[in-house]
Amino acid sequence: METALESKSRHEQMLETIGLIVEKLIPLGITHQSTEDESFDGRTIRLHGNEMINFSSCSYLGLEHDPRLKAGAIDAINRYGTYFSSSRAYLTTRHYLELEDLLEQIFEKPILLGTSTMLSHVSMLPVIVSDQDAVILDHNVHASVSTCVEMLRARNIPVETIRHSNMNMLEDKIKKYSNYNKVWYLADGVYSMHGDLLPVNEVYELLDRYENFYLYADDVHGMGWTGKHGSGAVRAQAPHHRKLFLITGLSKSFAAFGGVMVFPDEKLKNAVKFFGKTMTFCAPVQPPNLGAAVASARIHLSGEIHSLHSKLQQKIRLFKNLAKLYDLPLYSDAMTPVNFVCLGKPESGYYMVKELMNRGYYTSISCYPSVPYNNTGIRVPVTLHHSDEDIENVIKEIADIFPAALKLCGTEMKDIQRSFKLKMPVAA
Repeated sequence: METALESKSRHEQMLETIGLIVEKLIPLGITHQSTEDESFDGRTIRLHGNEMINFSSCSYLGLEHDPRLKAGAIDAINRYGTYFSSSRAYLTTRHYLELEDLLEQIFEKPILLGTSTMLSHVSMLPVIVSDQDAVILDHNVHASVSTCVEMLRARNIPVETIRHSNMNMLEDKIKKYSNYNKVWYLADGVYSMHGDLLPVNEVYELLDRYENFYLYADDVHGMGWTGKHGSGAVRAQAPHHRKLFLITGLSKSFAAFGGVMVFPDEKLKNAVKFFGKTMTFCAPVQPPNLGAAVASARIHLSGEIHSLHSKLQQKIRLFKNLAKLYDLPLYSDAMTPVNFVCLGKPESGYYMVKELMNRGYYTSISCYPSVPYNNTGIRVPVTLHHSDEDIENVIKEIADIFPAALKLCGTEMKDIQRSFKLKMPVAA
């Protein structure tokens, strides 16, 4: 049996590794930086005295500068102030009911608005998962989900992790826990680091095959830019399943803030509403965000959303096609705005991000502990703020820097293919 000393030793080793990475990243000026802009336009930022095209934003539809959202936020401040200090168990502003009504029109299911996506997990998971249930985590599920699962472990609920999107392993675990009341699969609709999609139809087949199997999906990176009325990547692939519990948020494409919990029925919604801890003991979504979210929801429910979706898909397609043309190893070819260029060793990632900054492009490094140590890459989201020329130029710069980034660590393309388990051969 593992001793406390051995466990502590591994924990300390992890902290030491993270510390060494941070010590390298901060002096390079590629993470934990503050912009120097006096205002934003959505496309560029200023760092270290240099203007750079920002390829790190998750505001995929670029709505944060839409005049209607700004007007909604300003009007809400003028009416209700900057902050409304009351637990939702007692009082909310009228904007709450207005926004929840609009969100129910988007999802066509009962919904609850939470303070944030993570606080929504804190409210929802402990209520819907009973002591007679078992939980299966996808290896790549968002940290907000896996962190909240610790509350379930404390109740001695069995929790296991499967290899990413491995449906055979998932089915084996469902069979293993066949005597449990419910078996929950916790996964993402769009995986935030790599941009690949949950294989919804394959999971639905298992939902239909095993009566005690349920899906809990975090689709915060899928909401807004796809699906009917922007209802997200899960719902874009298939209708809402009777055993689907969907969690999403307003902080990406929606350009506001708050978590959204989507329920199969009113009974379960009310259970979380009245017994979810953060529904009672946390501050509510504040007036400026509510005002902006109402304006955003109206855009999503209008015909305008189809034009926004079409424009973004064109830019996503351009990025993917150019990456293929330049033989860049993307983790996923799914048509999502999240793009992950595989590099391997952390030093290759540091070099790539720094060189891109020198050439006027800011991208996000993805390294340990967000991804395994030797699975470092750069995350390059595409938004409606980017012009086609921006996309063409950043791909050309990445392709130009790529060979030197690999050579720095003695990495070859076959090493990347093996390390990331890329499904398709990568041209050398």
